[in-house]
Amino acid sequence: MCPVYRVFESLDALVTVVEEARGLPMTSNCVVPRGDVLELLDDVREALPGELDDAQDVLDRRDEIVGDAEQEAEQARSTALADAEQMVAEARAEAERTVSAARAQAEQTLADARHEAERAVAEGRRQYTDLVERGRAEADRLVAAGRIAHERQVADGRAEQARLVAQTEVVHAATVEAARIVDTADAEAERVRRECDAYVDGKLGEFEESLGTALRAVSRSRAQLWRGDGARRPANGSSVPHGRSGTGMDLID
Repeated sequence: MCPVYRVFESLDALVTVVEEARGLPMTSNCVVPRGDVLELLDDVREALPGELDDAQDVLDRRDEIVGDAEQEAEQARSTALADAEQMVAEARAEAERTVSAARAQAEQTLADARHEAERAVAEGRRQYTDLVERGRAEADRLVAAGRIAHERQVADGRAEQARLVAQTEVVHAATVEAARIVDTADAEAERVRRECDAYVDGKLGEFEESLGTALRAVSRSRAQLWRGDGARRPANGSSVPHGRSGTGMDLID
C-alpha cells in the first residue's frame, strides 16, 4: 500500500476514535483510548515519506543553501566574465595579426607593382635605345651606300665625259646625265633617310603604346589596391591619388 494512503487511513481512524470517544459531563473534553491513539500516531509517523524529512532539512538549511547558490552563481559569473575578457583579448590579438598580415601583403603588392613598373620603364628605355641605334646604323649604312653609288656614278660619268670630250653635244649630254645621276642619288639617299626616320618613329610609337598599356595596368592595380577600404594609407601616412604613379609620371586610365 502506498505510504500516503496509510497516512490518510491512520488519520481517518484517529478522527473516528476521537469522534466516538466518550465525553466528560459538563465539558467539551472526551476520554480517548491512549493506546489506540498512540498506535495510530505511530502508523502516521511510519507512513510519512522520508522526503518530508528531506524537505524539512532543506527548509532548515534554506539560508545556507541560498547563500551557497548565490556564491556559486557569483563565482560562475566571475568565471564567465574572465572567459569573456580572455576571448575578447584573443579576438583583438587575432584581428591585429590579421590587419598586420593584410598591411604587409598590401605593402608587398605595392612594392612588386613599383618594381614591375620600374622594370618595364627600364626595358622600354633599353628597347628605345636599341631602336634608335639600329635606326641610326641603318640610316648611316643607307647614306654610305648612296654616297658610294653616287661616287661610282659620278666616276662613270666623268669617264664617259672624258671619252667624249671631243664631242661637244656628247659632253653636254654626259654632263646633264651626270647631274641627273647625282640628283637621283641625292633623292634616293633622302628617300632612304625618310623611310628610316619613319621606321624608327613607327617602332617608337609601338613601344610608347606598349609602355602606356603597362603603366595603365600598374595604375589600375594600384587604384584597386587603395580603393579596397577607402581609408588605408601607405606606411608614410600619405594617400596615393588615383592616376599618379610612385615614379613621378602621370598615368592615364
